[in-house]
Amino acid sequence: MSIQIIATSIRVVWAFAEYLRERHRPAGVNLDRHSARFWNVANAIEPAGMLLGFAGVGSMQAGAAIVSRIGLVLLLTGIVIRWSAIQTLGKYFTGTVLIVQDHKLIRRGIYKYVRHPAYAGALLAHLGLGLAFANWWSLILSVIPYLVAAIYRMHVEEQALRTTFGSEYVEYANHTNRLIPRVY
Repeated sequence: MSIQIIATSIRVVWAFAEYLRERHRPAGVNLDRHSARFWNVANAIEPAGMLLGFAGVGSMQAGAAIVSRIGLVLLLTGIVIRWSAIQTLGKYFTGTVLIVQDHKLIRRGIYKYVRHPAYAGALLAHLGLGLAFANWWSLILSVIPYLVAAIYRMHVEEQALRTTFGSEYVEYANHTNRLIPRVY
């Protein structure tokens, strides 16, 4: 079985798992400012890159086999990071920026090190998916839309958390990076 097929299968299972999780969204104050739509647009664009990858349009020539294997590892690693973040947030994780009743600021687990590990994991996974195809179009259409969506989403989320938690969130933000510990 080719790495492209394995990566596609993993992506389908991952998307389905996230869809199932989102169906159980709690009630709360929606502060999303349409950021979920950006994520949905990225979800709609990514398959085009995958199709181009299957078609061989824009294939990477040098080192394609190793690039594909590295991509598969990054895809799986990113999903593990994302799901670890989701599990740590528990009921506070939603597909939209939502503040639920009795909302608490989570600073344990992976959140000790970064403020947005679910996005860090998703971005790493989408980078991995693009590389797994060893295809420039797959890479571009797997990374750029999610990067744009994540940057906007982090901005919206941070505003909502600052409004909700005030100085507690500001202090937390001053001691953690957004996506990569000690880098960004």
